[in-house]
Amino acid sequence: MTGSGLRSGQLADAAGVNQQTLRYYERRGLLDPPQRSPGGHRLYPAETVTLLRVIKTAQRLGFTLDEVADLLDAGRHRHRGRSDTGLQARAREKLVEIEQRLADLTVIRDTLRDAISAGCDDLVTCAANTCCPLPFAELAEQRQEGSRAR
Repeated sequence: MTGSGLRSGQLADAAGVNQQTLRYYERRGLLDPPQRSPGGHRLYPAETVTLLRVIKTAQRLGFTLDEVADLLDAGRHRHRGRSDTGLQARAREKLVEIEQRLADLTVIRDTLRDAISAGCDDLVTCAANTCCPLPFAELAEQRQEGSRAR
């Protein structure tokens, strides 16, 4: 570390990201543009390590970078009293989304287990078999309904 900040490589190492991630986050507006040393090196404040860890944690929780940017912006402007844009509201929305994905994944898991148990070995043969646990008929019906709706 230098006296006036962290260089890109130091910051990337400390936060567990690569240097391209830093530049990408700068372009996306998640990180403020760094200061430059007299030699032209990028210098980041030490608190940028925490910010990067927050961004990566939010991504692991399922938030997109756009959502992370909104959350960071809401946090910076929380004094305006808008609770509908803060972490609590966004976390509730994300939780509903994650619970739906978990329900979908549970159905997929159970269907694949059934296909394994039924000995399904060929998709075309299985699709023609009425005992097949894979939802070929249901998917075809959904597509037909979707095309009729258009």
